[in-house]
Amino acid sequence: MANPTWDDALVQQITQRVVARLRAAQPAADSAAKCMVPVNISVRHIHLCREDLDVLYGPGFDLEPRNPLYQPDTYAAKQVVTLVGPRMRCLGEVRVLGPMRKATQVEISRTDAIFLGVDPPVRPSGTLDGSEKLILVGPSGVVHLKQGVILANRHIHLHPTTADRFGIKDNDYRSVRVHTHKKTVFEDVQIRVNREFKDEMHVDTDDGNACGIRGGELVEILV
Repeated sequence: MANPTWDDALVQQITQRVVARLRAAQPAADSAAKCMVPVNISVRHIHLCREDLDVLYGPGFDLEPRNPLYQPDTYAAKQVVTLVGPRMRCLGEVRVLGPMRKATQVEISRTDAIFLGVDPPVRPSGTLDGSEKLILVGPSGVVHLKQGVILANRHIHLHPTTADRFGIKDNDYRSVRVHTHKKTVFEDVQIRVNREFKDEMHVDTDDGNACGIRGGELVEILV
């Protein structure tokens, strides 16, 4: 039986299609030149100081780690609290994150704030002066938090190696492109550089849902 003959034009067409598919399956040639970091959704949570933990869980109580988080030396604790707003609406099972901090900080989304009936400002972590108040309820007591409730700003943790490579400095503000099926560009994203950090962007649940982030995707810092 004679071997089938191949038309030159057909061979060229097949070759072009195979090459195109192989290129599509590989990252772009200039991807190494882009500053790409993983993004994760930071759901509502609370950081507690020693004084408030004593009230909520009893004097001398120590947080019990449940699972480690992506950033070194941070963890989700087994402990949770209930948030109570001025309308007496409650958000229960709000996870405590460790380790403890000097001041209690509650991070919620705008949707949570509307439900609770509060109006917290958008702030970097730790900037709490003049922020919103809430009632915290634990198994052993109640804390009337006079300030500390914020909408965490969009921010990125960067290791100095990554920051130096792309000419980024601590407390820079950059735009970030999200490459999901709902492509988005976030502006004024705070960059925090520290040798203890692993590269990671944090957004709250509202931002994550708005652009189709599920967690672990790579986003591009526009440098």
